[in-house]
Parts: sequence; structure tokens; C-alpha cells
Amino acid sequence: MRILHTSDWHVGATLKKQPRMDEQVAVFAELIAIAKEEKPDLVIVAGDLFETAAPRADAQRLLVRTLSALRATGAQVIAVAGNHDNGAAIDALRGWADAAGIQLRGTVRGRDNHIITGTTDGGERWTCAALPFVSQRYAVRATELFNLTAAEAGQSYTDHLRRLVAELSASFSPDTINLITGHLTVVGGRVGGGEREAHTVADYAVPATIFPPSTHYVALGHLHRRQRITAAPCPVHYSGGPIAVDFGEETYTPGVLIVDVAVDVPARVRHIPIKAAAPLATLRGTVAELTEATVDERAWLRVYVREKPRAGLREEVQELFPQALSVHIDPSMTERADGKQRAPRAGRTPRQLFAEYLDERGHDDPAVAALFDELYDNVHTITEEVDA
Repeated sequence: MRILHTSDWHVGATLKKQPRMDEQVAVFAELIAIAKEEKPDLVIVAGDLFETAAPRADAQRLLVRTLSALRATGAQVIAVAGNHDNGAAIDALRGWADAAGIQLRGTVRGRDNHIITGTTDGGERWTCAALPFVSQRYAVRATELFNLTAAEAGQSYTDHLRRLVAELSASFSPDTINLITGHLTVVGGRVGGGEREAHTVADYAVPATIFPPSTHYVALGHLHRRQRITAAPCPVHYSGGPIAVDFGEETYTPGVLIVDVAVDVPARVRHIPIKAAAPLATLRGTVAELTEATVDERAWLRVYVREKPRAGLREEVQELFPQALSVHIDPSMTERADGKQRAPRAGRTPRQLFAEYLDERGHDDPAVAALFDELYDNVHTITEEVDA
């Protein structure tokens, strides 16, 4: 069978407050064209469907139209919620999705709910364990569906995810193509630029060994860098997103993965680039040097100016580059009171900024950093509805 693996759509995303809906419409039109050309049996969207938990109406329309168009190519479609999504709101769309023949999974609701089966036009049978994002706060509640003992309830996030995956993969058969999709961080994965920091720290990283060797392919989302996890007992891949969501991802090539696999044939994976989105680029130099720079007219720019701050400097740069979304003084031109260069705040995560604050105050206490992670996670985790 053939699978189109994509993830981290972040529909409705902006860049430095710059709307990108027109770009995303073009990107998904190209993605649909790829599906028509490649004719996959199954499309997997591995989480972060939306940029925010409360997406605008135009973002919701684009998601529905894109999933519907992918289904109209003849492919089966499975999509799971990510940490940017409101899982309960995704589940609220399941009435429409079921009628359209699309498999949506927003929250963990019981084993049978997450085992999806099908047969290709060529007669190949497949089973997919579809696991939406599970926060630490809800990991125990999710696994309580499987009758935990008191000791088991006190185990780690990794233990809970291992149990979930084991329960869901228990139905795998040697004569079916066995698939897993999820939105999570796997140990050994390289973080990109746009992931939510609180959900990529060590407490959220699970070992690749949670996936059983009987799995033919694991389609993951969450890490925006396209990559294969090599230390795994089965093929484990992150597809990367179809659009770079911030400047930390400017070197990535957005695209999708096409996977050809059979019961007795190892997965063959190839990357197809998506070119519709505007590229992102960072420029550095003096105003004179920047004047000589050659840039793609389509690109959104981030500019670091190697000059001392002065009135009108930002306006000069923005006149040179109307597509510059941010203009900063290069860190080499600024110093802290102790003579050390002060790192810029732009593009850095709250966790990084808090760590620098503790360092400047001489307060090196891992427990404080861990508490910050927990509080930040609590603030940014959407409360999920759980069936009684």
C-alpha cells in the first residue's frame, strides 16, 4: 500500500503577526495535487492541525476543505490532534468527519476508538493505531481507561505512553500492514524552531522502543524537522510540516513523505517538497552591506543590523526590505553590564529566557526550572473533556 504522511499543518498560523492564510491555501492546494498524482491508499495527518486551540473561522474552513479534498482523491484519511489543538473541539467535528469518511481523533477515549482498519483497492489489509497528543496532566487519566493499579498510576509519562501504545498495538496481525500514528517527542529526535518548548523537554520524550517490532511504519508529528529515528525497532519517521512556521525552520525543505510498504516488504520512504509557501531568510550586516544583499522577492525576512542603535535605523532597513517582518540590532553590538553580550529575546522560548534570568541572578536550581516547566505546561495545555 501507499501512504502519504504529513503533519504539523498549523492552519491559521501567522509570522510576526503577518497573516499567512493565502500561503496556506496555496500550500494545501499543492498537497492535494501531490495526493492526486501519487494516489495514496491512506493519508495520515499526525497532529497540530491548527495553530491555536481557538482557530478562526477561515482556518476551520480551510482544514475541512483540505481533508475533504484529500478524501475525494480516493484515499482513506486519518488525522489526530496535536498539542496546539483543542482535542475536545477536534472530537466535536467527528459527526461531519464520519459522514465524510474521514477518521478524526482528538482525545483518548478507549482502545477500540483508536484502532482503525481498512483494505486497499488492491486487497491489502491494514491496521492503524491512531493516538492524539496526550499531555502529562492527562496521561494517567488516559491510561485509567485500561484499569491501572495504584502503583501503575504513579509511574512516569513514558510508562503511560508505553502502556497506551502496547494496548493499541495488541491487535496487530502478521498478515496485515501495521501502522501507528501519534503526536509526540521521541528520544533522539532533533527539535526544530516552532515546537512548543514545554512539550519537547525531557519529561515528554519517550524512547523509540515503545513501538513494537511488528509495526511496519510509525508516522509521527510534533518535531518540525523531517527526520528518521534510527534507534528504533521499526521504521519511525517525522514528516516535517508543509510550511515553515518560524525563522528557526528557515533551512528546512517543507514537504510530505510518500511511503510504500507491504506485509513482507520494508517501508520505502521518499520526500516530496512543497514549494508554494514563501521561504524564510535571515540577513545580517551593516546598512551598506544589506544594500548589496540579494534576496528572493517572495521571502519573509528577519534582519540583524550590525550597527549601534540610532534613530531611523529600523525605517532605513524596512525601506530596503519591505518584506522584513522583524529588524534587530545584532547581539554583537550590545553588551550586558558585566561586559558579556546579551542574547536577543526574539526567537527564544520562555524556558530559555527564564533559564538566562536564573543564570544572571546566580540561582542555579534545577527544581526551580522544573517547576517553571510544569507551570508553563499547565497554562498551555487545553483542558480536555473526558467521558464519564
